[in-house]
Amino acid sequence: MHAGLLRLTGAATALYGVTVALRPALLAGPSGLVDETGAVAPHTEVCLRPLAWRDAASGLAMVLAPEGDALRLAALVRIAADLGDAVLLGATLPRERRGMAVAVSAGWGALSVAGLLLPVSVDRWRAARRRAVARS
Repeated sequence: MHAGLLRLTGAATALYGVTVALRPALLAGPSGLVDETGAVAPHTEVCLRPLAWRDAASGLAMVLAPEGDALRLAALVRIAADLGDAVLLGATLPRERRGMAVAVSAGWGALSVAGLLLPVSVDRWRAARRRAVARS
């Protein structure tokens, strides 16, 4: 697990979540959830804010979780949210906006997957492998 990548991804996600919670138009505009003038309807803002807080909370969990199982679980929650976003937004957004929304959601999920799968560094991985071999 590459804790640094997971924490960086979490910090970026948390920052984005807080920003969108304060200014839902930052998500509504690129998603095509605005009217002809670019304004966001109040009911759309109400629906986007909880999603933004979910992102803020799950990102913060990735930043603050102790390394190990807690960080792994926080990353898995984030991955589930990103994959869910990709599926649901891909199925429901206006057709011309779907591809970008799916790519962005899947991309953020992929960063967390990479953080779970990548070793911290090759040297640390080799050192851990040598210790494991020495114990057996």
